[in-house]
Amino acid sequence: MGERECVEEKTSLKPHFVLIHGISGGGWCWYKLKSLMYNSGYKVTCIDLKGAGIDPSDPNTIHSFDEYNKPLLDFMSSLPHNQKVILVGHSAGGLSVTQATHKFPDKISLAIYVAATMLKNGFVTEQDIKDGVPDLSEYGDAYDLEFGLVVNQPPTSAIVKKELQRKLLYHMAPLEDYTLASMLLRPGPVSALLSARFPEGNECIEKVPRVYIKTMYDKVIKPKQQENMITKWPPSHVYVLESDHSPNFSSPFALFGLFIKVATSIACT
Repeated sequence: MGERECVEEKTSLKPHFVLIHGISGGGWCWYKLKSLMYNSGYKVTCIDLKGAGIDPSDPNTIHSFDEYNKPLLDFMSSLPHNQKVILVGHSAGGLSVTQATHKFPDKISLAIYVAATMLKNGFVTEQDIKDGVPDLSEYGDAYDLEFGLVVNQPPTSAIVKKELQRKLLYHMAPLEDYTLASMLLRPGPVSALLSARFPEGNECIEKVPRVYIKTMYDKVIKPKQQENMITKWPPSHVYVLESDHSPNFSSPFALFGLFIKVATSIACT
């Protein structure tokens, strides 16, 4: 395809972005990015995973990752075979992106991980857990936990304590965004997330280009954890933002610019 045809193709067929939140979040987390992208002519879908956002499910009743991720998998299944989307996962939303890539590689033109858990097969080893699960032990008792199963069983849901949310999740975000988040965050189904396992030997997943966006001042998925996951399963490109764990709030214009940059790079491939 020539350069002129490539430009025409880009202008007539702008990508469809599908944005997936992390634990405790919801589609609302992307309101700044959705506005920027919509105003620039892009189609954007923000998914509420089960028990998140406005989904009414009790997170303590969600015990498998398949169940938690069902809204995204249902959406992918509903896409016509001739349509592709760009999947974006933030934080634990990276697990949702990876599972969708395993199941629907022919419907995904690009996978973007933003400060996200990027593990090819999910939580298989102890090292996977060290790399992909936030370690907030330095902050003491950082979570409010709920136990929806019998006594002496692991917690079924978790949320960062209210008094630590600003410090850990949004320390570079505007006060109004932190205020919004503090009103909307919900306990997330931690037992379901930790059950995420994806099949080994599925080489179709390598057909989908991947990009990782690192967040240099992240106190949740720390830069060393991000680097370990990148080294273990190298993406095609790595970009860096001088951001906290939530660049969708603290660096929306820079994040938007990266989304468009990487989308443009695959437009004629």
